Amino acid sequence: MKLFVGILLCSLVLGVSSQRWLTFLKEAGQGTKDMWRAYSDMREANYIGADKYFHARGNYDAAQRGPGGAWAAKVISDLRENSQRVTDFFRHGSSGHGAEDSKADQAANEWGRSGKDPNHFRPDGLPSKY
Repeated sequence: MKLFVGILLCSLVLGVSSQRWLTFLKEAGQGTKDMWRAYSDMREANYIGADKYFHARGNYDAAQRGPGGAWAAKVISDLRENSQRVTDFFRHGSSGHGAEDSKADQAANEWGRSGKDPNHFRPDGLPSKY
């Protein structure tokens, strides 16, 4: 909530038009849906080695929406990785257990957000439905 209020105040101070602000919010909402769809597809596919592909695809789809979508993808990706780090700490006693995997996930996230083809991470045999 504080982040939302901060963004709103900054936009008012900087004179961002209301139309531009509404476009950003729309893109962010659509990007959030893209991220959720990629997550749902990953869970449904339940395919070993496909998680980086779904990370890249969700971020790619969201970023294609525009600045709001890219922002949503970054926030969601960072939140997911940070929450995973916390649960790893409590589960294993240190955050080092999944640090390499988290770095690889973040690299796939950035790959997709930068507009690069998510199929770079697509594992052989993943059904074409995805």
